[in-house]
Amino acid sequence: MVAATVLTMLPLTASVSQEIQSPSAQASRIAVTVDEHRHGSIGVEPAPSSDGTYPAGTVLTLTATPEPGFVVDALYYAVPGMFGLMYHDTPAVSTLEVTVDQAMHVGGYFIEASVVENLTVVHDVVYATPGVKPLKYDVYAPAGAKNLPCIVIIHGGGWSANDEHIMRGLAREIAKSGRYVVFSIDYRWIGAQDGDDPGNSMAHLIEDVYGALAHIMEHAVEYGGDPTRIAVTGDSAGGHLSAAAATMAERIGGGGFGDTPGVFEYRPTYMPPGKSVEGVRTELMAAIRAVAPSYGVFAFDNPGMRRFLSADSTNAPAIEALSPIHNIPDIADRAIPHYLTRGTADPLITDAGVTAYMEALVAAGQTVEYVQIGGANHAFFDWKPNDEVVETFNRYGVYHAQQMLHFFDAVLYGEE
Repeated sequence: MVAATVLTMLPLTASVSQEIQSPSAQASRIAVTVDEHRHGSIGVEPAPSSDGTYPAGTVLTLTATPEPGFVVDALYYAVPGMFGLMYHDTPAVSTLEVTVDQAMHVGGYFIEASVVENLTVVHDVVYATPGVKPLKYDVYAPAGAKNLPCIVIIHGGGWSANDEHIMRGLAREIAKSGRYVVFSIDYRWIGAQDGDDPGNSMAHLIEDVYGALAHIMEHAVEYGGDPTRIAVTGDSAGGHLSAAAATMAERIGGGGFGDTPGVFEYRPTYMPPGKSVEGVRTELMAAIRAVAPSYGVFAFDNPGMRRFLSADSTNAPAIEALSPIHNIPDIADRAIPHYLTRGTADPLITDAGVTAYMEALVAAGQTVEYVQIGGANHAFFDWKPNDEVVETFNRYGVYHAQQMLHFFDAVLYGEE
């Protein structure tokens, strides 16, 4: 999975010595693999030594030069992590500094210029800083966008990895239609993964999503978006968070999550100046028109999942307040059409779990479509600067992004 972080830069060391190193010096040298690349060149300074190692603390400067007809998708470094090799990528830059502090891969990825030639892309819009990590979103707007509906994408990664950049493939596919302005958002990671002390709860993550939505509504017009027409999507953990954002808007409030017995409310991480939390709740309930959660978690009824969340298994009201399946509004109160997807080869999300959510939606009178994607594994909507992941996205993600667009069109343009 991809995860972009703020790099801590250390002073550039002296050039690598060619002399025989002492055992202690050898121990302080770290292997760096420069990945193969196509459709452009990647320069690395200082150049690797003959054994491919650098002194610990060396700052590498990566430089990307695309071939004609191509542009830089991202420069990156990748290190072992939660889901294997974790990519820390910075999109659409020609240079990147990386500190060598552990064994890593470095490199760059190029895409055809036609993929983004009709898009205006703005990276790293900060919407709040409730902890160590600034919370950001990226914007993908069709050229000349004006008063277009907004699609908000929420990334996955076990609620504890990745950032908004991993959804750029899906964001580009939706924005290329010319019918939507797309916002891909980040949020705090659960627990202490971000370095926050105390760590973050699932309620904090949901509050971040509402904060991002409040900020997007405030600024949507600047990017050509209509803040009164919003749909939400996300994959895996983002599937849960997108469903939560859509179904739980009634829980937006200032009462705190469990601070008062029986009260489980979400105060958005970002609050627009001059607006009350009640006002934001009213606006978001009206603006969020549809949701398309992909291979998401909709109920925390598994003991292992509850342990992961550090949730008290005896506090059923708190667990239900985190679970979309227990917060579906009745159609008489608020319509929130759903488009659900899951790959048939997904080892993490079961058909039974998605079907149970679908049936709960039907019981509430909501419109829902559930599409199973033959042969697809988990995370086929993700994008990394890696040929295997890109091939999976091209095989499954591109086609099913178009099917998702039909759903968005029917809801957000159907009344025109």
